[in-house]
Amino acid sequence: MVEPADAIGKARTAVSQRAELPGMSLMEHLEELRKRIVHSAIYAALGFLAVWAFHNKFVDFIQAPLTHIGKSLVFTHPMDALNLDLQVSLVVGLILASPFILFQVWLFIAPGLYHHERRFVVPFMLATVGLFLGGAAFGYFWVLPGALKILIVDFGHNFTPMVTIEEYTSFFLSVILGLGISFEMPVLIFFLALFGIVSPKFLWKNIRYAILAVFLVAAIITPSPDPWTMCIYAVPMLGLYLIGIGVAWWVHPSRRKAKEEAK
Repeated sequence: MVEPADAIGKARTAVSQRAELPGMSLMEHLEELRKRIVHSAIYAALGFLAVWAFHNKFVDFIQAPLTHIGKSLVFTHPMDALNLDLQVSLVVGLILASPFILFQVWLFIAPGLYHHERRFVVPFMLATVGLFLGGAAFGYFWVLPGALKILIVDFGHNFTPMVTIEEYTSFFLSVILGLGISFEMPVLIFFLALFGIVSPKFLWKNIRYAILAVFLVAAIITPSPDPWTMCIYAVPMLGLYLIGIGVAWWVHPSRRKAKEEAK
């Protein structure tokens, strides 16, 4: 067990080591931040314009899980259809531009990293985009169709559904973006371990709490009370947590230090 004094000493050592990196003044940091925000905004605008040119196809793609069960969207306000087109173009445009935006994020934090830590830029980019798209695909092809079938066809078979554009869009984004973000767990663990905030031992020791949290999230997003269905949603997230433990072991400062001492 690590004593508090030892933990404080390690934290101070890490801070002092970071302090040895080439620093920038506050104004330089703000200027760099402004530059990265401007570049990110330009990439987001280009993504929006690219998607807007084909927004009808993306709107059809979003409606597909609903039309698959024989239902269609209705609107209650004259602006709803236009708002849907704008929202779809914005969200899909951001996803399309996300690799370029993430690269701007990396350029902003890179000056605070050691040279050997900056080699993680390619894995960071691939993992962040890939995991988000994987989570979004899982939501689109598995969670959303199942939820719509159970909620509308099974539970709502005695009623006439009127699924509005606004409500469906909100439901769609909550599922797709929620799962896309939740699949970023290994990336979050990557940064926490890279800076020594968590360790593989800590993550493994507290795995029972992680399992509880994963099943709570799965119970919330699962459209059916069936425990087997809940397990289908929980297993991928548990797998990502275990991958995160491996990532933490790979990038944790203690392992890198031991490797350098062995040399």
